[in-house]
Amino acid sequence: MVVYWLAGREAPLEVRLVSWRDHYVGLWAYDVQGRGTYELDMRLLDDPTRLWPRRTVRWQYTGPEMTEFDEACPRITVELFPGGKGRRTEQPQGERGRMYVTVPRSRDDERGVDRSAFREWPLLSAQVHGHTEPPVFEITEPAAAAADGGELAATTRWRPPRPAQPGPIGELFRPGVRVTDGYHPEMTVVEPRRIGTLRVPSGLLAVSGPDIDHKDGPHITVPVPPGEYVLEEAQARHSYHCMWEGSEVTRTDTMAVRVLVSEAPALTWELALRPDDDLRLFVEDQITGFATDGATGCFADAGAWEPLLALFEKGLIQEDPDLHPDAYEDISDSMYPLRTRDQATGGELAAFATTGDGTHPVWVGRSQAGEVITVVVLVEGMPELLPEDGTTSSA
Repeated sequence: MVVYWLAGREAPLEVRLVSWRDHYVGLWAYDVQGRGTYELDMRLLDDPTRLWPRRTVRWQYTGPEMTEFDEACPRITVELFPGGKGRRTEQPQGERGRMYVTVPRSRDDERGVDRSAFREWPLLSAQVHGHTEPPVFEITEPAAAAADGGELAATTRWRPPRPAQPGPIGELFRPGVRVTDGYHPEMTVVEPRRIGTLRVPSGLLAVSGPDIDHKDGPHITVPVPPGEYVLEEAQARHSYHCMWEGSEVTRTDTMAVRVLVSEAPALTWELALRPDDDLRLFVEDQITGFATDGATGCFADAGAWEPLLALFEKGLIQEDPDLHPDAYEDISDSMYPLRTRDQATGGELAAFATTGDGTHPVWVGRSQAGEVITVVVLVEGMPELLPEDGTTSSA
């Protein structure tokens, strides 16, 4: 981390945060009151001499009395992606006002920023605030600076942006673990519910929403050994007072669904990516996954994707009476409402319900050797673990 100062000024002029290992350079410019006025997030992609301006945010404070990042502060955010894609968002009244979204007009070769040598870095603050006097700078280690508890402690307790993290997914399938979903203060994980199996003879597992246009195939694919795998639901039991019955009621809710490739424990977890995803461009807590417009996802054999999807549509939507009796199976009282089977290949599709539309992350659990152990989708958010003393934990 490099901090730039001007003589006689208490607030920093600019802070530069660099992690080449994570393909990241961040710049912050500050006004005389120490308020962040401009953030620039740049990424090192395939050209080692250029930086990609992934995201910029500019806050335009209306007066000296407005606090830093006030919800009413006007701001402009620009996000850029390779291939000419991008979005410019203008919020003249801040977060609570109207939002105007347009598409930035520039070519990829016009968007990059030269990667300068260390002592030749151009000052963003000179462009934003027009400073001309030469600043001084100091290099600090984030951990050491944060321990000092100085004015920059909040800035220096820093790590590069990272995509969404899995959380304790494996614990959702371990009976006896106590969790909370935010609505119910205490839930206890029970034995995973086994619904059936899924045949994946092609060796390529698809995870997608079966209810939207798929001209380019399924959203997510995960290579697995060809075979037949167990389908499970992670469930938790909880009790609550039911006002309709006037008594205590116990029920069991599903938290996640999975394809179990191996009975061995998963030691690492990773976010499954779509074909065009590039982790080097992900901002903090960004997710990717499959999209659904009908609160439905599916696990399927990607090698028979098109015929399986056609069977899903005929069996569920059209209720085609001419379907082969083995091609369609209703599964009652389950998050997996149906399963279809392609007679030509033996590949299968198992649809599952989610609690809403939108994008749902897909998590791949792997062994120490990197082999796929399981593929998991949370049907809602990640529950929070409860420690033994009954208090909540952010684990």
